[in-house]
Amino acid sequence: MTRLEPGSPAPAFTLVDQDEREVSLDALRGQGVVLFFYPAAMTPGCTTEACDFRDSLAPLQAAGYTVLGVSRDDPATLREFRSRDSLPYDLLSDPDHRVHDAYGAWGEKMNYGKVVEGVIRSTFVIGPDGTIEHALYNVKATGHVARIRSLLGV
Repeated sequence: MTRLEPGSPAPAFTLVDQDEREVSLDALRGQGVVLFFYPAAMTPGCTTEACDFRDSLAPLQAAGYTVLGVSRDDPATLREFRSRDSLPYDLLSDPDHRVHDAYGAWGEKMNYGKVVEGVIRSTFVIGPDGTIEHALYNVKATGHVARIRSLLGV
């Protein structure tokens, strides 16, 4: 499994969002991006994480960051999640986990004492120049948005 390190180029991607519009990393050059990978929309931990990003969006945006969530959910599920929890940022659909793989956010993990293959909850801060500034793997659903804000000084 590939792990990204600060200073390495962020893998390019184009995915569809909750409204089936294409979102590409290249189109976001010149601004910072906070890209978070989560296992499944509308599950308790992922809802907590997504709402933490929602509640921290204003200071992140003021500091020049666009927040994007990525999961394997289809656009209709992402639309429902976004609407249900008033999430003001785009959620991207990666059903074949191709982008998860490129970021090292897919692989073996422990789940209730068993080794399973799946989404490794991870968050990446990508600089305006397209390089990885922070790569956080195996983050907890609660508390890591505060850590991101602390790392970014926002």
